[in-house]
Amino acid sequence: MERTHLATAGVVLALALGAGAWYGRAVPEPPRVTVAAVAPAVAAARSLTVHVSGAVVAPGLVEIGPGARVADAVAAAGGSRPGADLGSLNLAAPVVDGQQLVVPWVGSDAGAGGTGGGGKGEARVRVNTASASELERLPGVGPVLAQRIVSHREAHGPFSTVEDLLDVPGIGEGKLAGMREAVQIP
Repeated sequence: MERTHLATAGVVLALALGAGAWYGRAVPEPPRVTVAAVAPAVAAARSLTVHVSGAVVAPGLVEIGPGARVADAVAAAGGSRPGADLGSLNLAAPVVDGQQLVVPWVGSDAGAGGTGGGGKGEARVRVNTASASELERLPGVGPVLAQRIVSHREAHGPFSTVEDLLDVPGIGEGKLAGMREAVQIP
């Protein structure tokens, strides 16, 4: 009987030692996250990159803070040059990351709303910066609808997509289809 007790005690002891070794093993450390790996994402969230061209001292890409306005982007590009038509820009309009801002020359017909990339040989109209008279260049947009677009933009902020124009009273699917190729956002 004593041998049976010794054998049982040996098995229990072996199981206890095995369990202790299993639970006592070293746990691998979690991967370390360094500030350098996070810093670019944080820095990107704190600044906007805007392409400023036209009648400015230093055209090109500028970095400005969140909540910046057109006036801030022009200033970051060295300011306007003599002959710039700042009256055709809404200097208080907010800018968005990746936006192109063209500062027109006095007498040019491009205005704040037009820059290359338009459809059918004409410059597209940038609905987030164009004046009411510039918006009238859009197919099917007259003075009343142009003013509604400006009023909506001022009340609700810049348009994020072309489809956001459907929120403007007087613009339905048919009207939007007719003006889609002439609109540029941002």
